[in-house]
Amino acid sequence: MSFIGREHELSQLYEFDRRRSAGLVVVCGRRRIGKSTLIEHFARKKKLYEFYGIAPRTGISNKDQLKHFGELLGGQFGMAPLVFNNWNEALSMLATLTAHGPAIILLDEISWMAGSDKDFAGKLKGIWDTKFKKNNELILILCGSVTSWIEENILEDKGYVGRISLTLKLQEMTLFDANQFWLGNELIDDTEKLKLLCVTGGIPRYLEEIDPKQTAEQNIKRLCFTPEGVLFREFDKIFKDIFEKRAEAYKLIIEKLASQSCEYNQLAKKLNLEQTGGLSTQIKYLIASGFVTRDYSWKKSGERSKLSRLRLSDNYIRFYLKYIEPKKELIEKGLYRDIALENLPQWNIIMGLQFENLVLNNLPSIISMLNIPAESILATGPYFQRKTIRQEGCEIDLLIYTRFTLYVCEIKFRKSIKSEVIHEVQEKIRRLKKHPSISIRPVLIYHGKLDATVSRSDFFANKIKFSEMLYKKF
Repeated sequence: MSFIGREHELSQLYEFDRRRSAGLVVVCGRRRIGKSTLIEHFARKKKLYEFYGIAPRTGISNKDQLKHFGELLGGQFGMAPLVFNNWNEALSMLATLTAHGPAIILLDEISWMAGSDKDFAGKLKGIWDTKFKKNNELILILCGSVTSWIEENILEDKGYVGRISLTLKLQEMTLFDANQFWLGNELIDDTEKLKLLCVTGGIPRYLEEIDPKQTAEQNIKRLCFTPEGVLFREFDKIFKDIFEKRAEAYKLIIEKLASQSCEYNQLAKKLNLEQTGGLSTQIKYLIASGFVTRDYSWKKSGERSKLSRLRLSDNYIRFYLKYIEPKKELIEKGLYRDIALENLPQWNIIMGLQFENLVLNNLPSIISMLNIPAESILATGPYFQRKTIRQEGCEIDLLIYTRFTLYVCEIKFRKSIKSEVIHEVQEKIRRLKKHPSISIRPVLIYHGKLDATVSRSDFFANKIKFSEMLYKKF
């Protein structure tokens, strides 16, 4: 399959490549998001030296990582495997071999490579300062899924201040780009695409596994509900590889967020934990890893308030926790191959949450469709206000706050969307605490058949169909 999307990230890399000095780049994001593929595509016409760490498992030591690195290094330069006693020796040799001429070096899964050497990052910085950066045609790219390690040891480390020239944090693919995986296939309709995207999100590696000749139900059953399915065992791989010994603690957090978003103190209560720095750090790394999003509320002035909610924004993770893990033993016995998906408990509710995530993960597309100038936006995201003596409680799926207008967006995923949706939004607007000089424009973002009353009504200033997001590039 040809390379799809990532135009913005590629343009940043190409622009970076035009500089006349050595550069240090950091690329991070969740597993399967396409980090290595992006870099390989960027460097496809250049000299790329690619090194990757061995995935952590029992018995893997720093010595094993060095041995593996030596084998890769020797192989890429047409030599016998090289033997190193430490990372100073290994990185210094790499710098010597790439001291002249154009070179792009990729250290992939760098946290695995660092292994048991607690000062790997410090040694790398030293070799960068004394050797790598002396080659004006060299680009060193540090890449990894363990965003917590990159944050702690590279991005937030004082030793790297002023040294990193470009940081790319890859997000899910846009719906438009995800739709390119079905390019040229007229058989699959938009409803089937939505069902699949509700399970996979915009994760390119998962989209590659979809067989366009099969129905959405057949694909989901094959990928999720068979013992050999790619998405059946994916969850354990992700969490063990990224969080290692702390995987269970991180899993407990996302399990509590699987059914609904909640505030930090509510989450701590559900976990029976004190509101400590440890929990805050775990949430920070779940956000950095792309699994969780923190949605802030804001004041009438447009300023961000202290109120926020944590949302499980990774569609695959939620689908796994709700439908795959509880039936793992039955799936392993082959008893779930022929299930009727729509008979699964709370199927429509969960699909509604998944659809909402897809929309929120594609905010730039929504803003473009509404013709809202980016410079006029004060705040945007899911909105909630607490009930107090002076105000009623209110929750809005998506609120876009500009200088003069509030766009109150209702996100609906139903077979039939009836006139009740108008009354629901009217009630939300009535409760909404806003500045008196601000006007309101209701927006409906939906998938399903609109009731004639809704279709003819002028209540919604804009009605955006899911299919528009699949076919309109912003």
